[in-house]
Amino acid sequence: MNIIRDWFSRHFSDPQVVTLSLLLGGGILLVVFFGGYLAPVFAAVVFAYLLEGPVARLERWRVPRRAGAALVSLMLLLAVLLSAFALVPLLARQVVQILQDVPGVVGSIQSWLEGLPERYPALITQDQVNTVMDAATRDIGSLRQVVLSRSVVVGVSLLYLAVYLVLVPLLVFFLLSDKGAILAWLRRFGPRNEGMVRQVWSEVDLQLANYVRGKAVEIALVWIVAYLVFSVLGLKYAMLLSALVGLSVLVPYIGAFFMTLPVMLVAYSQWGPTAYTLYVLAAYIVLQILDGNVLVPILFSEAVSLHPVVIIAAVLFFGGVWGFWGVFFAIPLATLVNAVINAWPRTTQDALETAP
Repeated sequence: MNIIRDWFSRHFSDPQVVTLSLLLGGGILLVVFFGGYLAPVFAAVVFAYLLEGPVARLERWRVPRRAGAALVSLMLLLAVLLSAFALVPLLARQVVQILQDVPGVVGSIQSWLEGLPERYPALITQDQVNTVMDAATRDIGSLRQVVLSRSVVVGVSLLYLAVYLVLVPLLVFFLLSDKGAILAWLRRFGPRNEGMVRQVWSEVDLQLANYVRGKAVEIALVWIVAYLVFSVLGLKYAMLLSALVGLSVLVPYIGAFFMTLPVMLVAYSQWGPTAYTLYVLAAYIVLQILDGNVLVPILFSEAVSLHPVVIIAAVLFFGGVWGFWGVFFAIPLATLVNAVINAWPRTTQDALETAP
């Protein structure tokens, strides 16, 4: 007990440390227990943070802040509506189509698997192939039943999404136009000594906006290029696959690897073991190489520099805790943790222990 008491007295004797810990703990509890209810507000805060740059630039051009906020919010609403009415129906049709074509895809894979025991009798037996095919057939059948049984839930979700389309841009407008008043009101409840909080926020703010904007641009570019490549090659479900490829960049390293399988399955079911299947695989590999070695360094030259192990661990942890948004904000959240560690006051004993 003395060790624990000494550790707490050494690290939490500073009021700024206590304040920062309370703010972080309160934020985590707010997201965990009320995240579902306040999801539109959180989404609006994120969009308002990202769109503050254009509004501030319009202000420098002598455009009133309320007018700039209205213009940017209107552009956001138009972009969301365009995506909802142009892309969502197309993606939905391709999802239904690919579910209908699943038996044909399974048949093509089954034919390929059944030929493996003849070509590699020392490695693969017919019983092993039958076991794999039975398990895959059961899983695919269960997946189709789940998708069909949740059609009503999807309809309710679309209605809920329609509320988002109106509510979030409206909240974004008020957050942008009344930013000064909102921040002044929040400061009334904050600590008087904001030194450590400001240090953490300045480090996170320096890289957070660049990262999120860069990630959005990366998703859009990879989506568009993948769609053009798949369309030129004549690959089926080009829009759906390109959308998944674009979203796969949210999960560094892992997403690109796992998207190889569905792309190759669709190509193989369409053309079989021909040159066209190899063309699709080569094009996908080239796309990922260009994304990782050209696009990412350009977009994130000023963003965070974290070790790949830290990135993967952050994706797995925050994705498991908060799902899609946890994956999307895994690297910024890892940056926040790193900023807290850097800002955490070091005692004289700590400095002596870490000194060379």
